[in-house]
Amino acid sequence: MYSEQMYELGSKSSMIREIFEYGKQRAAVVGPENVFDFSIGNPSVPAPDTVKKAIEELVLEGDPVLLHGYTSAAGDMGVRKAIADNINERYQAGVKPELMYMTAGAAAALCSVIRGLACPGDEFIAFVPFFPEYTVFVNSNGGKLVSVGVREKDFQIDLDILAAAVNEHTKAIIVNSPNNPSGVVYKEETIQALAKFMKEKSAEYGHPIYLIADEPYRELVYDGLEVPYLPNYYDNTLVCYSYSKSLSLPGERIGYVLVSPKVEDAQKVYAAVCGAGRGLGYVCAPSMFQFVVGKCVGQTSDISIYKYNRDLLYDNLTSYGFECVKPDGAFYLFMKASEADAVAFCERAKKYDLLLVPCDSFGCPGYVRISYCVQPDMIKRSLAAFEKLAAEYK
Repeated sequence: MYSEQMYELGSKSSMIREIFEYGKQRAAVVGPENVFDFSIGNPSVPAPDTVKKAIEELVLEGDPVLLHGYTSAAGDMGVRKAIADNINERYQAGVKPELMYMTAGAAAALCSVIRGLACPGDEFIAFVPFFPEYTVFVNSNGGKLVSVGVREKDFQIDLDILAAAVNEHTKAIIVNSPNNPSGVVYKEETIQALAKFMKEKSAEYGHPIYLIADEPYRELVYDGLEVPYLPNYYDNTLVCYSYSKSLSLPGERIGYVLVSPKVEDAQKVYAAVCGAGRGLGYVCAPSMFQFVVGKCVGQTSDISIYKYNRDLLYDNLTSYGFECVKPDGAFYLFMKASEADAVAFCERAKKYDLLLVPCDSFGCPGYVRISYCVQPDMIKRSLAAFEKLAAEYK
């Protein structure tokens, strides 16, 4: 016998992955240059030169036993201190390396936090649209995911809608800003209002409601915007971070959990996160890339390319008549399908070898996600196909 729940997860991949695999199969038939694959959030911008330099220094000059050996279960303390020092320099947040847990990317960070917090009957709230794997992470780690709508005009949090969903079983609220898939950055006044609301509800129910900040896109913002650092607004905050996007290292699986020192019983919450990591087998994140990111704190890839892609795609698609949310950050364009059924719309787009992701599983039927972390030339070549698709609905 085996777990039916795990069988369901293993026997059926996500819609994103299914479309990505279809794209590879289609490319073998018509040629990769003729497939316009906007399915997956795989950074197209190379890692900065500082990453290459760090790897070379570690491999050529470092201690090979240390480089490839185990670190402490929670991660190398020197690396954690370098990251914490950089956070404190940027945000004056007073974070501590002793409350940081290095992980194999943001997925492991989120799973460790959810498993560490969840008690029987606990609910975790996510604002739509949200990354579909939240459902998997929450439901398979002892919680229940509750989706909450936002203001459709600007996709900011609506406290009236949220208030109807929060109850005594609410354990945490997940905030993803910049958002995948909308690209929206929650404004400072939105975060301030959310923090006030959560503080009041925590007092009402007699237990902390935690704020889980899922931040793999923190540095990917445009037009001079700043992303509020949530631990500075709400005490009971845990940050889940990944270097997959900021340093273009998705395949290296490196990130961290940070428990704010202002969290109620912070040491116990941190121990619960560590215990969850132990129970899930996540101890000792990849050692070499712990040291790499420790040497590259504060660095990012060249995100100006993503801004160029955003403007190129947004300006042209809106001129064709498509309705899009202009992204503040990340590298996704959130577009309204030209018919009520977004899955049918994406199937029609395949006629032109346009691979788009319907957002039903993101909690937003009727919308599609377009990942523009691709080469600019591919966007330019795809525009004629988008124009033909738009013409079908006129």
